[in-house]
Amino acid sequence: MKNGKEKQEAYRIAAHSAAGRKRRGNQDSVLVKTARTREGPVALAAVCDGMGGLAKGELASGALVRMLSRWFEEELPGLLLEGKGPKGGWRRVLQGPGGKEEFTDRLWESWTQLLHQANERLCAYGREKGGKLGSTAAILLLRGDRYYTANVGDSRIYKIERTLLQLTRDQTLVQQEVEAGRLTREKARRDPRRSILLQCMGASGGICPDFQVGRAKGTPVFLLCSDGFRHVVTEQELFAGLSPEKICGEQAMKRALEKLVRLNQERQEPDDISAILIGKN
Repeated sequence: MKNGKEKQEAYRIAAHSAAGRKRRGNQDSVLVKTARTREGPVALAAVCDGMGGLAKGELASGALVRMLSRWFEEELPGLLLEGKGPKGGWRRVLQGPGGKEEFTDRLWESWTQLLHQANERLCAYGREKGGKLGSTAAILLLRGDRYYTANVGDSRIYKIERTLLQLTRDQTLVQQEVEAGRLTREKARRDPRRSILLQCMGASGGICPDFQVGRAKGTPVFLLCSDGFRHVVTEQELFAGLSPEKICGEQAMKRALEKLVRLNQERQEPDDISAILIGKN
């Protein structure tokens, strides 16, 4: 697996992050890595929203991003090579005997191991230092016409095509109330409990990551964001600012993210605000 630029970039990417209105610094961490393989390009993106005070929040989200970066460099190449043969390669691993997606199973296993290890390390650090720290994790892997996501907490991943489709499920109290029918989605947006997490890296004795896999036919763009990017902005406003005709190139993507971050700040969003846009060229 080789990092670096191709003659024509396989992905168009933009990212932007800013401290919240009441913050002295930014506790969010973001990651985007791309590489070439014999079967085509791959990309990994992640948004991690740190909690526990500035130094501790930065430490938690930064540690998680570094672990994901090492995973991309050291673990993913082995997953891509498993089952390789003269007539096999990626498709053989992806489909498996009887059509079973063996690569998907191995990826989930690898991500689960990484996230549980990160959770244990952060919990141990908190116990040692006598305080709590934590981070959300929204992770996206792109390969061919497939996308794979993992999520802990309430940072989100969306797919943008003709609509804005939320791929991840918030692991929050208000989401639990919505699913139980005790709260409408509109009321959930304004509920004062909206930031109460049911799962958080480093603050939960045990975590249960949510995983998703799907097809990315055509040229969809994926949005990863911390909760500060969408608390005071509606999904209709997000799609209006990030509709396909407005994000046709990297410069346009960057400008669109910066405009939405400014809108959040103008509406007095107190939390840190981070987002990544990534899509195939």
